[in-house]
Amino acid sequence: MKTKWVWILLLLAAYKSGSAQCGYYFFQKNKTITIGIFNKKGSSDGKVVYKTTEITASGGNSTAALRSEVFDRKDKSLAVSSGTVQCKGGVLLMDMKMMLAPQQSGQLQSTEASAKGMYLEYPSSLSVGQDLEDGSFEMDMKMATGIPASVSLDITNRNVEAKEKVSTPAGSWDAYKITYQSKMLINMGFGVPFKMETTEWFVPGFGVVRSESKYGKTELISID
Repeated sequence: MKTKWVWILLLLAAYKSGSAQCGYYFFQKNKTITIGIFNKKGSSDGKVVYKTTEITASGGNSTAALRSEVFDRKDKSLAVSSGTVQCKGGVLLMDMKMMLAPQQSGQLQSTEASAKGMYLEYPSSLSVGQDLEDGSFEMDMKMATGIPASVSLDITNRNVEAKEKVSTPAGSWDAYKITYQSKMLINMGFGVPFKMETTEWFVPGFGVVRSESKYGKTELISID
């Protein structure tokens, strides 16, 4: 009987430990998460506002359903879309549709679509020099006009470059600096690949707090 209770306590401790690791900011229900968008000169280009509409849990794994709204620099709403984020044993799985540029995400929100290869993985523990899994996303669409289209996004060569202190208007963290390359193609009868190198700062157990490319940056502004 004593052995039985030891195993039960160990299982409860493991479950609580796994649940505690799912403290990523997208899993805070009834919170509003604001990501600022800035051009390469540092001026505000708008923002993306996320709200978690539902959180479901099963077998120690959690899924958060998100609503996102893109605003321009004058606070005019440009587009509304949705996505999901998963947490499995502390590993964060990001919906890759959410990684499209805000303007492109807005173009897709009024279409019929089917997608595959949806998630990009962020491990619960990182180390400098670590290579991370690539990500691939494909979506076949029919635009509101009835025109068939497709979009693909490939993220490759993800590497943990350093551990750094990073600050945004939302706070300060010890974050891991991750670099990667991306290639995107939107095809509506013709298409030209769009390539970019990106650096982002990820806080294990919390999420991405900043990203930068030659076109500008995004950063976590607030969680209210």
